[in-house]
This record gives sequence, C-alpha cells and structure tokens, in this order.
Amino acid sequence: MIRVDIPAEKFARSPRPTLGVEWEVALVDPVTRDLVPRAAELIDTAKELAPDTHLEKEFLQNTVELVTGVCETVPEAMADLRGSLDIVKHVAHDMGLRPWASGGHPFSDFRENPVSPKQTYSEIINRTQYWGQQMLLWGTHVHVGISHEDRVWPIINAVMTKFPHLLALSACSPGWDGIDTGYASNRTMLYQQLPTAGLPYQFANWEEWQSYMRDQAISGVISHTGSMHFDVRPASKWGTIEVRISDATSNLRELAAIVALTHCLVVHFDRMIDAGEKLPTLQPWHVAENKWRGARYGLDALVITSRDTDEREVRDELTDLVTELGPLAAELGCRAELEIVREIVARGAGYQRQRELFERTADWKPAVDLACQELEDGTPWA
Repeated sequence: MIRVDIPAEKFARSPRPTLGVEWEVALVDPVTRDLVPRAAELIDTAKELAPDTHLEKEFLQNTVELVTGVCETVPEAMADLRGSLDIVKHVAHDMGLRPWASGGHPFSDFRENPVSPKQTYSEIINRTQYWGQQMLLWGTHVHVGISHEDRVWPIINAVMTKFPHLLALSACSPGWDGIDTGYASNRTMLYQQLPTAGLPYQFANWEEWQSYMRDQAISGVISHTGSMHFDVRPASKWGTIEVRISDATSNLRELAAIVALTHCLVVHFDRMIDAGEKLPTLQPWHVAENKWRGARYGLDALVITSRDTDEREVRDELTDLVTELGPLAAELGCRAELEIVREIVARGAGYQRQRELFERTADWKPAVDLACQELEDGTPWA
C-alpha cells in the first residue's frame, strides 16, 4: 500500500541542457603535506573578500567545495571555477596553507580528519561507523539539465555504459595509508562501502525510482543519510542528472576535459531520445565489472562495450568518442575542451604521475607536492 503522507519527488525540469560543476578541493600543510581541517575558516574569509564566490563546506573539515552557477557552456563553467579557485588560493596562501586536489590523499590518517558539524554527516558516521569514517576522498560532480523526468533513467542507464571511460580519465587516487594500492582510483572502491553509495539500480522509468525512494523514506534510510549517494543520480531540485563518477582532478585543464565529455555524453543520449533511437545499456554485472576495471587499471583497462560481451581498450574507446562527439561538442561550445581527452590518453592520467613519483622516491610527499603545483598552475605536469 502506498503511504500518502510521503510526498512524491518533483523533478524541476530544465528546458535546456544547462551545466553545473562541483569540485572538491582540500587544504594541506606545505611542510608536512598532511591535511588541515581549516576549510570553514577559509570559506568565511573568502566570502568576506568576494561575497559572490560560491564555496561550500563538505563532509570533511579539510575540504572546500567549489560550486559553479547554472552555466550554458563548459568554458563558462570553467571560468566560474577559475575565479573561485583564485580566491581559494589567495586565502590559503595567507593562512600558510596550500590547496590540493586528488581523488584521495596517499598517507593522511582518516582518524585524524574531523567531520564537519552537520547533522546528516554526523548521522552517516554514527550509522556506518568504521566504514564511514574512512571517507577520506574527493570527487567531481557534473550536473546536466534534463527537460523531463521521463528521460532521466534511460539517460542514466546509458551513461553507466561509459563509467570506466570517465573514471579512467580522472583517476588520481593510487595511494592510501602510505601504500600503493595498485588501483588507479582507490576512491572509487572506498566510496562504495557506504550503504547508500555505489552503482545505481537500473530503474526502467521515473515511477520505479519514485517507488524506490518511497521505500527508502518509509524504512528510514533517507532520514539517516539525507539522500542517496549513487555514482549517477537525479538531482530533482535542480532538474539535472548529476554524474559523480570522476575523481577530483588536480588541475583545471584536465577537469575541463572531464566536464566536456560528461556534458557531451548526457546531451548525446538525450538527443537519441529525440531521434527515437534506442539508448545503449549493459547488464548490471557488466556495469559492475567495468567500474572495477576502470578503478583498477585506469587508462589501461579493457572494457566491456556490448551486451554480447565485446571488449576494447578504453584508450581506443576514448579516442573514438572524441571523434564521434566532436560535432556535438562544437555545437555546445566545448570542442577545444573535449579535445584535451586526447592529451590525457597520450600523456597519462593523474594516478600515473603520482605513482611514478612514488616509485622513484619511495615517498608520497612529492606526489602531494605535484598535485598542489598542478592546482596552482592549472595544468598537469608532463
């Protein structure tokens, strides 16, 4: 029986494929290279200097989330983030700190990193205990406007066929607790430990999603966590699909490529609906396997590309995607940013640069310095 006292989720609907980006950046001590829980202080100071800058406190007290406004294009979103980052860098320098971004910190002790004082965060820790306390990780969230809720789950299911592609490009969390995990994105493996996180179920339509969310409300899950933390999810308040697959990249140039590819993929699948075409899907077990392969092998992953279990190198897949999506990217104003995907494929992703330094020095501190410098310069170091 349906509980009538639990209101249905209303999807705001966006008439255009607008874009929004949330980028999680942390603060580190320039001497110890360890994380520093002073984000709230930085945000308060930054808002005094630049009241229009949109910075948010996050799960951890060491983290500042940079949030764009509602943008029309990738260049507009990147300009917004660049302005916010300039303020963060300025205030952090005055505080004697360095801003740093990656999917995970390679040696900081999660037991020494306090959670922000927010009821939902405290409840997550209370509920999940040891596993929730380990959430020493940072991501990139890309919102794309969708015109109607009936399109949401077909598009999300299609986006999941490209999970390892987005992850391989952004992966930059090979280290954890002082060791090399052997993974390109250890963040991906850690985050799915939360009971409300990980791969979304492949709902057939909006009604199935509403039934699921009603169940979560009745059972108390949402009251414990505030929301579901799926890798891709509807953001009904904004009328968007929120893609949360990617690690937090260490620099604006690679971030621009990831945002461009995400924007193009969502709009591409939306246009397929307009054309009456069938959107791609994979069996849930193939999606799960691809997620693991992307997290483990990054750009060296062999990924499953069809329901018949065909496989290809993700590098080749990414190169072909840039070509296929090129005309759409030009229309959306992000052709130059999408082309940066080719650079990452040729040069390597952040996890490879960090791992190379660790293998050469037997120390993760140079990898932290590298990420700090890339954030400062806006580009990856070759």
